[in-house]
Amino acid sequence: NYCQTKGAPQGHPMHIGGSFQFPFGRVKLTQAFHGSTTDTGPVGNPCGFVVTMDGKSVYHAGDTGLFSDMALYSGVDCALLPIGDNFTMGIEDAIRAVEFIKPKVAIPMHYNTFDVIKQDPQVFKEGAEKLGVEVRCLEPGESTEI
Repeated sequence: NYCQTKGAPQGHPMHIGGSFQFPFGRVKLTQAFHGSTTDTGPVGNPCGFVVTMDGKSVYHAGDTGLFSDMALYSGVDCALLPIGDNFTMGIEDAIRAVEFIKPKVAIPMHYNTFDVIKQDPQVFKEGAEKLGVEVRCLEPGESTEI
């Protein structure tokens, strides 16, 4: 509903733990540990999600700290993990998340958009690659195929 109040034409309400088969693929909402207040007040529970489509699965952790149940998403094709620290997990915890999840590909996100979350994604890349995981560091607007 929050997105619709901001102009999104339509939405599909879901809650953490639930999943739904959309025309493009299946989406499962996952927990995330983060605040849920904006400058306009509370906006609901923070979450991540696993999207499965065309035989591939992507885990988008959302804004979150590290939690051991990330291991439940083990074996996804791709994991997008925040590395910014301060508001989310930092590089060290994101590397630990890679240990839990064991994705084929990891993509760092939610960093370097302002000073308090400045990070060097190459440090994450080096740490995750030591675990045998391919890392793709993308620039804003850049895409990759999984």
